[in-house]
Amino acid sequence: MPITIGVLYGGKSAEREVSLKSGEAVFQALKSKGYKAIKIDTGDPNFIEEIKANNIDLAFLALHGTYGEDGTIQGLLELLQIPYTGSGVLSSAVAMDKIATKKLLLFDNISTPDFCTYTKHSIEKMGLEQVCNEIVGRLSLPVVVKAPTQGSTIGIYFVNNIEELPEALENALNYDSTIMVEKFIAGTEVTVTVMGNEQARVLPQIEIVSATGVYDYHAKYTVGMSEHIIPPRLTDEVLRVTEDLALRTYTTLGCSGLARVDFIISPEGRAYVLEINTIPGMTETSLVPDSARAAGIGFAELVEEIVKLAFEKHNKNIDI
Repeated sequence: MPITIGVLYGGKSAEREVSLKSGEAVFQALKSKGYKAIKIDTGDPNFIEEIKANNIDLAFLALHGTYGEDGTIQGLLELLQIPYTGSGVLSSAVAMDKIATKKLLLFDNISTPDFCTYTKHSIEKMGLEQVCNEIVGRLSLPVVVKAPTQGSTIGIYFVNNIEELPEALENALNYDSTIMVEKFIAGTEVTVTVMGNEQARVLPQIEIVSATGVYDYHAKYTVGMSEHIIPPRLTDEVLRVTEDLALRTYTTLGCSGLARVDFIISPEGRAYVLEINTIPGMTETSLVPDSARAAGIGFAELVEEIVKLAFEKHNKNIDI
């Protein structure tokens, strides 16, 4: 009896439009491989009833951002006893929070840029001027102000002088009640796709070059606004380090299925982990499909491999 795969996409996060594109691409790939697939938009208030009514055997998560990448949908599917792709509840929740991620990385001696955090309450209590002076004193400029639970570079502001800091802090607080300020490190941006469960492997690494110099939302999702260079223009030694750190990050956070680890490489060749994405984009401009293609894995084959890893993780012996 053929299995039914529900592609969960859309949702209610700020990354809804990207998720719709990822979900459609995954849906078409599954259909091309002969799977019975249905699309379920979790932005629909009745999506839980739709999941139940269709008796899906597996949920393929093509959701980005809150209520999809943060452990919430994973927890729901656990309660419904439906296998799903990607990482579990805890790994998803931790990876979605850049502050929690960095604390775990530091605990396991994985390099990440220096940072400090502030809550809305602490900023109100201290005052913006004191907070800005404290940031500059601790991290110096430039810095990156980040809303820690957003993805696709949403809620991220690059600050080069102290006059820009107050507005950046206030803007980030529109997304999260706690914000992170990170030391900006100029260098080469590299991303590493890790695939697998207990026996994870690294796919070809990618150097990212943005047409604007900043790999922001516009550069990520506009054709021609960024260049993916495979392999990165770095020494073999540095690439071995990023491969090792990517695998270690994946293991430290307890990830499974597939994830993408983002790095900045300083001019001196030191690699810093910026973040990990447990449900990377699957659009025509996305990094993971490019990495897979460089490994000789077509998009439909990549999607099918993610399905197989999901059943493996959930100990489901289903003939697909």
